[in-house]
Amino acid sequence: MANNSIFKDNLFEGKKVFITGGATGMGLGFAKAFLEHGAEVLIASRKEDNLQLASEEAQKETGKELLWKVMDVRDNGSVTTVADFIKSEWGELDILVNNAAGNFIAPVSSMSENAWRAVVDIVLDGTFRVSKACYPLLRKSESISSVVNIIANYAWNAAPFVGHSGAAKAGVLNLTRTLALEWASDEIRVNAFCPGVVLTENVKSNLMLDEKTAKMFENYIPLGGVTDSNKMAQQVLYLCSSAADVITGDMLIADGGQWLVGNAFYQAGKQFLDE
Repeated sequence: MANNSIFKDNLFEGKKVFITGGATGMGLGFAKAFLEHGAEVLIASRKEDNLQLASEEAQKETGKELLWKVMDVRDNGSVTTVADFIKSEWGELDILVNNAAGNFIAPVSSMSENAWRAVVDIVLDGTFRVSKACYPLLRKSESISSVVNIIANYAWNAAPFVGHSGAAKAGVLNLTRTLALEWASDEIRVNAFCPGVVLTENVKSNLMLDEKTAKMFENYIPLGGVTDSNKMAQQVLYLCSSAADVITGDMLIADGGQWLVGNAFYQAGKQFLDE
């Protein structure tokens, strides 16, 4: 089994998968996992250099081709262009993972309009744009298709010092449940996935500003500690598999119980502001 996966290598044989924000971090981890399990995968993000590097890395590790397109989820024209490419290349779509995101620590009182808008436009509005553009393609899937929206464990509670991301992720969670009902008759499942703490490069540069902050976050995780993209990819594979065909409008939390303990962003944010 690839990457010690618990799933069969051919689990997604012939399936067509589109992942936003797929050039780095967890998104790339998801992409490689789907490739390793037989799927055809397209990733998209804003930076061509990152996409090229991701494609080369995936080819080296999996021996399979990873398709990619430059796309900005904040630009509806850009999103439509990629949806048109999927239509011409595949004709349908089986799985969509809305993974594109942006976040950084800042109190609402000093947050600029542009800072707020930047995160909400990527996370919430971007999820709307991509989901809507891909809807006709998901409808054409020969089997039950699946949408997975990546959220965070502050989406249903307070999000101190990351209020822009919290409000956006809360909106995505609500949109997830709305689309689950609206699209059920089209045999499209829509679920949310809440990952644990994964120290991707973006997380390190925007949230885990130093080793002390990273340790603080880890202290809030009862089980498993800081995790990795491979473990998180296994959860997404499950949500998109036929084993989950009766699951829609739900939320899978895989954060080691962190959300039950408290909000690490509150402590991290206070520390950041006090210094």
